Amino acid sequence: MLIVFNKPFNVLCQFTDRDPTPRRTLAEFGLPAGVYPAGRLDYDSEGLLLLTDDGPLAHRLTDPRHKEAKTYWVQVEGIPDEAALRRLREGVVLNDGPTLPAQARVIDAPVLWPRDPPVRFRKTVPDAWLELTIREGRNRQVRRMTAAVGLPTLRLVRVAMGPNELADLQPGGWRVVTGAERLPRPAAKKTDVGAT
Repeated sequence: MLIVFNKPFNVLCQFTDRDPTPRRTLAEFGLPAGVYPAGRLDYDSEGLLLLTDDGPLAHRLTDPRHKEAKTYWVQVEGIPDEAALRRLREGVVLNDGPTLPAQARVIDAPVLWPRDPPVRFRKTVPDAWLELTIREGRNRQVRRMTAAVGLPTLRLVRVAMGPNELADLQPGGWRVVTGAERLPRPAAKKTDVGAT
């Protein structure tokens, strides 16, 4: 089973929290028993999270060798210029090394659900939205990339991972993925019959 879930802001990507000050977890959303997150989405990020009960599929989704595309809508502080977009497209040097090239473009503000609490608004500082597609999954990578080009992230929403899209799911909503959306399993290795 593969599930697309719209993770709300400030929800952990796990079913329990051992922190002394409990935080919201996946346990409150009525997800089927036996499914676990395939990858992660930061506590303060929103949007698409895949969950599965299929170990090999979870490995396929999270294995860095497969470099599954992940698409984000990113509200940033400031107005991106061509130089900033070019740096994102060519790869940004972070403290843990250079990133792979990303697809980056400015988009109109998407129609999204309200965030609770709302994103801070400053009259004197403009903001803009980017669509950013990466093929890595480093810790807080998108936020670090935008900061490195002078565009701090205000809001981060993952909208797609491979062929799986958030579509019209509202925060806390989920659906079981049907065959057409599922990621293909890697082909079995061919072996010669009778080889020793």
